[in-house]
Amino acid sequence: MKILRCVGSISTLAAIVLGATSPVFGVETKLPPEQLDFFEKKIRPILVDNCYKCHSHDSEKIKGGLLLDTHDGLLKGGETGPALVPGDPEKSLLIKAVRYKDKDLQMPPNDRQLPDDQIKDLEKWVQMGAPDPRIGTSDGDHKYTVDMDKAKKHWSFQPVVKPTIPQPEDPQHWVQTPIDSFVLATLGIKGLSPAPRADKVTLLRRATFDLIGLPPTPKEVDDFLADHSTNPFATIVERLLASPHYGERWGRHWLDVAHFADTRGTQGNNRDERYPYSYIYRDYVIQAFNEDLPYDQFLVQQIAADKLDLGADKRPLAAMGFLTLGNRFNNQINDIIDDRIDIVAKGTMALTAACARCHDHKFDPILTKDYYALHGVFNSSIEPKEAPLIQTPPNTPAYQAFRSEYTARENALEQFKRETGQALKAEMIGKSAGYLVAMHEFRHKTNDISRPAFMAKKGLNPQIAANWDNNLKNWENKHNPVFAPWVAFSRLTEAEFPTRAPELAAKFYANEEKTKPINPLIARSFSTAPTSISQVAARYASVFSDVEQRWQQALLTQEALKKSGTNAPSEPKGLPDAGQEQIRQLMYANNSPMLLDDQRLNAFINRDNKLRNKLADLEKAVTELVVTHPGSPARAPALQDADKPKDSYVFIKGNVGNRGPVVPRHFLSILAGDNPPPFKEGSGRLELARAIANKNNPLTARVMVNRIWLHHFGEGIVRTPDDFGSRGDTPSHPELLDYLAWRFMDEGWSIKKMHRLIMLSSVYQQSSEENPRYEQIDPDNHWLWHMDRRRLDFEA
Repeated sequence: MKILRCVGSISTLAAIVLGATSPVFGVETKLPPEQLDFFEKKIRPILVDNCYKCHSHDSEKIKGGLLLDTHDGLLKGGETGPALVPGDPEKSLLIKAVRYKDKDLQMPPNDRQLPDDQIKDLEKWVQMGAPDPRIGTSDGDHKYTVDMDKAKKHWSFQPVVKPTIPQPEDPQHWVQTPIDSFVLATLGIKGLSPAPRADKVTLLRRATFDLIGLPPTPKEVDDFLADHSTNPFATIVERLLASPHYGERWGRHWLDVAHFADTRGTQGNNRDERYPYSYIYRDYVIQAFNEDLPYDQFLVQQIAADKLDLGADKRPLAAMGFLTLGNRFNNQINDIIDDRIDIVAKGTMALTAACARCHDHKFDPILTKDYYALHGVFNSSIEPKEAPLIQTPPNTPAYQAFRSEYTARENALEQFKRETGQALKAEMIGKSAGYLVAMHEFRHKTNDISRPAFMAKKGLNPQIAANWDNNLKNWENKHNPVFAPWVAFSRLTEAEFPTRAPELAAKFYANEEKTKPINPLIARSFSTAPTSISQVAARYASVFSDVEQRWQQALLTQEALKKSGTNAPSEPKGLPDAGQEQIRQLMYANNSPMLLDDQRLNAFINRDNKLRNKLADLEKAVTELVVTHPGSPARAPALQDADKPKDSYVFIKGNVGNRGPVVPRHFLSILAGDNPPPFKEGSGRLELARAIANKNNPLTARVMVNRIWLHHFGEGIVRTPDDFGSRGDTPSHPELLDYLAWRFMDEGWSIKKMHRLIMLSSVYQQSSEENPRYEQIDPDNHWLWHMDRRRLDFEA
């Protein structure tokens, strides 16, 4: 998996020494792919998210003289010496700092220690020798320019057309299917000829392992040897394709593509890692292969089954485990989205689109704006609080028992969250005066202390303080009816306050400026002049507390009406007083420092060991019941569109805190045109799915037939099945690949028909007989002059 395979610039001399190339644009250092992938997937995100603010060329002040946005900067180090010693984590200051064992050397600072898995990744990276593609100038300084015209000429972006089937000389009547014609024609050009046909036992074992992953039984061997009909091998292929084990075998190959797992990855904090409904997706995939569900429908269901008109049969909703059963990356939403982009782009089209997370893809024609167009699609797709039922559960005693116990455990979990949330809400509003004063004092500080450390000393939550800081900056730049008085008072110096404050208080209390009105509740709070900024903050806190109490009372009243059977809306529309409602809307606006959402609640809980363990126990109790109870109904691990789908910002250099322009949700420019039309249907997942599973998409069919070929021959016609871009291999038999892709689509995207076509060819039925002269000409069997011997995989 690759998230950010993007590198800085490189000098001409370095390019010569390292053997750099220029596939589509930019440059490339010759790191082994697995090392490059490890850096881009694991290391660069850590550095970008935690280090670049203070240790990059873009920092306002470079702390300790240390630059971490170049490889040279890491090796050179700062005032305390080199940051790392390649190959030796124990001697590397970077590793020492992130381990937090030395109180004088702790990075990131202010008790923001990295999670254990990230520390282990850094240790592993240094142990590997710290492979780093960022040669030369700072990370991101080099501006790449995508040459779309050149990129469109790349073989994989050419339309799929039906090639002319060659007619090579065939005195031995070797050709059985069109596949043989393409291969034999190439063998003739290379001065090679095919190996003899394999013996019957070998063919039976080969076919049986390929299609169902098991050896043939002795009886099956005997029956096949005794079968002297015209084409007994075709009968074997049909029997194996009809076996229920076929779906298990080939479903497993697809589950690998989908990054499928039945656990979420390391969650830490004693959290339950199980996916309770992972088996639903696994069973869907097995059934889809066994029933030969057309591949285009298979893809559309996995990306957007919830957007299809399914009628009463909701089973296809299970397909969306393709997007939901991967690693959860400690619930970092942008990493989860990145993984989904990677699965969709690489799994279906062999494009490493996730490499464009930081800047335009260095090797392939995928723009950063394309990446964030897809980011918007998945950021507008949410997992429902309760997974949808596959079918109505039978009203059995087992189900009734499950439902009763499930409701009790869910209620206990919700009650815990509600009570904990009320405590946090009380802190957020009850301490609003403290946050306002602390932010005022922080802006007038006389030392270098960071905001998180400053707030921690005040006994305040650094994350809530950060929200106050961001909102105050917005309210300062534009008149806000609620916070205009605060902005004015906060601009007074301590010496000015006694003389200027009464004047401001009288002005706000009068509230006579019609173009810049003040909220009436806030205005009335200044009937007397404050004597300090703390008094101003206290008056705001009093208003906020009063409005919150009124709103909570309105919610309780509404709940009581519902319980009494009154036909009332699920939630009151607002407070009847306009001034109170204006303040309530500010308090409950997105990103308000007084808004309690799930993310803040979880962060609050995770900071307290007792609360964290209590939450983990309650969640485990629910999961355990779902997984083990005989009455537990099947539910789909699905997605659904958010109520208000939205486009994403471009994150400059992949940094969430550095926003660029908003980009509309759309398909990849290289496939949709220079100005891709924006998606209009909800999140856009259905439009995305149909753009992928489309006969006009030059990649999708090629990629799938190549994967099928790979599992029959051990190597694909393109030997980089996940990368059809400029860094991937070119096809050994391009006309054959196009013929297979064209036929795959022409015959209804049937995977079983593709098996038949391949397995009934003479190419597939060759023996593994060796030829010393041919091995000199083609040691890797690139031209398929015999069948390669292959190891059994783990399951087999």
